Amino acid sequence: MELRVENLTVARGGVPVLEGLEFTLSPGQVLILRGPNGSGKTTLLRTLAGLQPPLTGSVSADPEQITYGAHADGLKATLSVEENLRFWASVHGLADIAPAVDGFNLRGLLERPSANLSAGQKRRLGLARLLVTGRPIWLLDEPTVSLDVASVTLFADAVRAHVAGGGSALIATHIDLGLKADTLDVGPYKADAHRPRTDGMRDAYADFDEAFS
Repeated sequence: MELRVENLTVARGGVPVLEGLEFTLSPGQVLILRGPNGSGKTTLLRTLAGLQPPLTGSVSADPEQITYGAHADGLKATLSVEENLRFWASVHGLADIAPAVDGFNLRGLLERPSANLSAGQKRRLGLARLLVTGRPIWLLDEPTVSLDVASVTLFADAVRAHVAGGGSALIATHIDLGLKADTLDVGPYKADAHRPRTDGMRDAYADFDEAFS
């Protein structure tokens, strides 16, 4: 499953932050998203994931083939590690959580409530959810936050296995993961920050805010 982006403009608060984006994320490919804080990487990932509308352009990919890993770990605090994984596996119609458990070294934590995990353990559990979605396109926003060196290695190994199986990953990160990857620097796509919002921009965000309020 390929993700193709054509002439894409994305906005934050109705103000364009990136424009004219053109790229393709192909099966078996890792693409590292680079740019300083505030440059629009999160906005781009949210747009690609279908969580907010683009201002212009198109994203050609089946939303059901995409999984988005944001800054939040997305855990249910009262559920154990195993219950969290089984919940997400059931949502996606899968039964086997063993690869996720072993891939992120969670075997000794299965019965522990996620509320009692350390920040790094919560992040490992949040990332382990990727392996129970069955979805080929991963969009990941700073996935290694709170991870120690050993856990970063586990994550990088999971990405390698994913792309070796025909998946793909677009990862916003400031660290070197040691992956064979291409780089997309958002700097050249920075939009004019002083451009006034158009009525179309206001309407698009009014509709979006109303739908999710």
